[in-house]
Amino acid sequence: MTATHPPQPPRLRRFSPLAALLITLRVIAMFGWLLICVIPSVLARKFHRRTIWPSRFLGGILHIAGVDLRRTGDKAPGRVLFIANHVSWLDIPVMSALTHTAFVAHDGLANIPFIRWLCDMNDTIFVARHQRTNVQNQVDNIRDALRDCGALAIFPEGTTSDGTGLLPFKSALLASLDPLPQDITIQPIWLDYGPDCAVMAWVGEERGLRNFQRILGRRKKLPVTAHFLPPLSGADLTNRKIITLAARTAIQQKMSTAQLSPPRLRGDRL
Repeated sequence: MTATHPPQPPRLRRFSPLAALLITLRVIAMFGWLLICVIPSVLARKFHRRTIWPSRFLGGILHIAGVDLRRTGDKAPGRVLFIANHVSWLDIPVMSALTHTAFVAHDGLANIPFIRWLCDMNDTIFVARHQRTNVQNQVDNIRDALRDCGALAIFPEGTTSDGTGLLPFKSALLASLDPLPQDITIQPIWLDYGPDCAVMAWVGEERGLRNFQRILGRRKKLPVTAHFLPPLSGADLTNRKIITLAARTAIQQKMSTAQLSPPRLRGDRL
C-alpha cells in the first residue's frame, strides 16, 4: 500500500460561529489543564528524572480535543523503542497517553520556546536532520534516553502523511540500535485514524495552527486506534535498515487487513 492524497476538505474558509466557539473553549480548557499539571511536574522533576505528569497533561489534551482513543494489542514489557506512522500532532499525545514514552523530534521544534519547554518536560531527544557531523552525539542521546526513560518513540517517515498509506521509512534515526542492545525491544505501532484521517492529517501547505484549529473546531468525536503490533524478532533485528523495513512491513500489513474490520468496532475504548 502506498500513500495517497485524497481530496482534502476546504482549509481556508472561515470557521463557523459554533466552530470558533468550540476552538476558544477548548484552548481555554487546555491552558487551564496545563496550569494544573505544570506545578506538580516541575516539583517532581526536582527529585526524579522522570514524572508521569507530562503524559497526564497530553492525555488530558486528547480528552479536551474530543479524541475517542482505543487500543488493540499490548505494550511490550521492559525497555521498548516504538516505531510508528506519523499523521498528526495528535500522534504525540496518543503515544504518550498509552506508553508514557519520550520522543525523538527534529531540532526545528527546539527553536520555539514554549514547545521546547514542553518537549524538555517529556525528555524529548532533538536531532538535526542535516548535520551529519553530529550523528554520534545523537546516537548517544538516543541510547541514554532508552536507558533512562524505558520507552522511546520514533516516527521514521520523518514527516506527516495523509494517513491512508505509508511514506518511506528512514533508517538514520535507528543508528543507535546498530548493533541492537540485548535489553531493547522493538515494537511497531499503527496509529489508525479510520475514516476521519483526512480531517486529522497535517499535510500539504497547511499551517500547523490551521490544522490545530480544524481539529478543535469539530463537534464529532475523533476516533483514533493505536494498534500495538507484535515486537520484531529474529532476522528482523539484524541491522537498522532491516529493522526499519520490518517495522514498515508490519504496519502496512495491519493497515491492509484492518480494512476487513469496521473501524468503529476496532479496539478497546480507553
